[in-house]
Amino acid sequence: RFHGEGYQEGYAEGSHAGMAEGRRYGALHGARIGSEIGCYLGFALTWHCLLQNCTDEKNSKKRRALDSLVGMIQKFPYEDPTYDKLQEDLEKIRGKFKQVCSMLNIQSDFGIGTERSSLTF
Repeated sequence: RFHGEGYQEGYAEGSHAGMAEGRRYGALHGARIGSEIGCYLGFALTWHCLLQNCTDEKNSKKRRALDSLVGMIQKFPYEDPTYDKLQEDLEKIRGKFKQVCSMLNIQSDFGIGTERSSLTF
């Protein structure tokens, strides 16, 4: 009887602790993804404004790539943590960001640490 009661108490306590730990991990991971996506969006919008008055074909291609990146970010499902292709879409956005950086002759180095996030050019 004591063994059964101890098991039930331990199971309930472990479930509660696991849920709390899962929430903390989810919030931290979500904040990191949000920070990264927000940085990409700010980068794209800033460069789009900088290239707005340039009318040559080379800059037109850059603007189209920036528009594509912004479109991918706007379609990203922020509100749905159960979205099946979340990581796949995130990798596509990262790839497009690297492509845009290459077109702009900018070296991208996005890293999120525990203390700060940085984007260096």
